[in-house]
Amino acid sequence: MAGSYLVGSLPFGFWIARMRGIDIREHGSGNIGATNIFRILGAPTGVIVFLLDILKGYAPVAIGKVMVELKVKFAQPAFIEPAGNYELISTACVLFALAAVIGHNYTFWLGFKGGKGIATSAGVMLAFMPGVFAGSLIVWVVVFSLSRYVALASMAAALAIPLQIFILAMIANEPVSIPKLCFGIFAAIMAIWRHRSNISRLMAGKELRFERKKKPIEQKS
Repeated sequence: MAGSYLVGSLPFGFWIARMRGIDIREHGSGNIGATNIFRILGAPTGVIVFLLDILKGYAPVAIGKVMVELKVKFAQPAFIEPAGNYELISTACVLFALAAVIGHNYTFWLGFKGGKGIATSAGVMLAFMPGVFAGSLIVWVVVFSLSRYVALASMAAALAIPLQIFILAMIANEPVSIPKLCFGIFAAIMAIWRHRSNISRLMAGKELRFERKKKPIEQKS
């Protein structure tokens, strides 16, 4: 979990902007995430930050999942029945995922102020809940296409996570995984909390729709 937090806390958006001579916290929304980078520095830089933010969610959960699976396979703790292995691995993945998302949202590199966690949450879901990731991506694309609001699409995708966990369990005729459901609820609540300023602007009609920036900000000498 400590390793997951450390990986999740890497503020790629801030660092890449600083390499361009810019403190991204002083531009646009002030957020270090990919959306603000995209607006201020252009599409290529925004895509790089987006992929890195996904990777820092995916990597610690994927690596941690393999480690726990190997532990279960070779150690086979006496107090764990084979039927409980799935929940053990799911619980471990959820803990790694929570640590990575919290690391992004509250990075110690920047005084425990970070991004909004959407890309990193996508990365952790891709690592251990690919079906839920795919469903959330569809929700995001649909809402964004209709509204052109990144924040609204991100919140809708996050709120859909717990529902998708229920639906996928029903389709597979399996019991709902409590650890995964807890993660889904956490992700939804965290998304709303981190987007509270966007909610205020949406209600006031002041939230900016996403537009492709024609020319990135010039690098400072």
